[in-house]
Amino acid sequence: MDIRKLHYFIAVAEALHFSRAAEKLNMTQPPLSQQIQDLETELGVKLLERNKRQVRLTPAGAVFLEEAKMILSQLERSIKTTQLADQGIIGNLVVGFVDSAAGDIMVDILKEFRERFPQIQLTLHEMTSTQQWQALQDGTIHVGFLRFIEPSKHIEYRTFTNESLVAVLPEKHSLTSQPVISVSTLVKEPFILFPRHLGASFHDLILGFCAQHGVYPHVVQEAIQMYTIVNLVAANLGVSIVPSSVAVFRRSGVVFRPFVESVPAVPLYTAWRTDVNKSVLSAFLRTVEEVGSTPMDSR
Repeated sequence: MDIRKLHYFIAVAEALHFSRAAEKLNMTQPPLSQQIQDLETELGVKLLERNKRQVRLTPAGAVFLEEAKMILSQLERSIKTTQLADQGIIGNLVVGFVDSAAGDIMVDILKEFRERFPQIQLTLHEMTSTQQWQALQDGTIHVGFLRFIEPSKHIEYRTFTNESLVAVLPEKHSLTSQPVISVSTLVKEPFILFPRHLGASFHDLILGFCAQHGVYPHVVQEAIQMYTIVNLVAANLGVSIVPSSVAVFRRSGVVFRPFVESVPAVPLYTAWRTDVNKSVLSAFLRTVEEVGSTPMDSR
């Protein structure tokens, strides 16, 4: 059905006068009358009773008037919604992140994005890097903040931050009296580490750093989440080595110490699928780059 016929019918139905309706529509009466007749023929229903003195709606016409208004109103909303989606003002975005990414910068990014785009539905999932990578491949998340990247046809990424490694010690450990420690002083300590099967590159980076200085950690406990690792250190079950951003947890019972040795960079990447709503995605990535302390390097 030609949508113009709905506009013509509504004009006649509200004016109950063909000449006045035609004038309002900036057209002559004969073609308007023909359009209404065509509409009735198309519907197989008489919408208007008309004679030389008056025009009035049939019961079916009164029903169709309300339906026609609803159709045009919905169409207008659909057009507006589509335009807003194209501008990245509305839509939805599912974001995954490792717990060590949930620091001040991430909080600022999410807060700013929510203020800028309140109509975008933002869903957050705390996940390991391995879980995020699989979720990106499956399309169950659109953007991830993760510790490792692999080549992929449908996924692009940028370096979000580069961090250092720091030691996490129980509060009463003898090394806490030193502002900076050597990794070699941890040679006999029991370690709590992130499991290798959930992030080989991050796990191997820590072990490689230790081995470079003659330390081969005796791992007594593994934990998936960084906050759990910190809690286990607070319980005096061992020591650990974590990204410097983990210090934002400020958990009582532990002390974070930098190393005197040169430490390898610990990258945190922002990765995203290339086949999601590009306007919403671009809006989020712009916010990440603008709120972040330094521009992200494209890869």
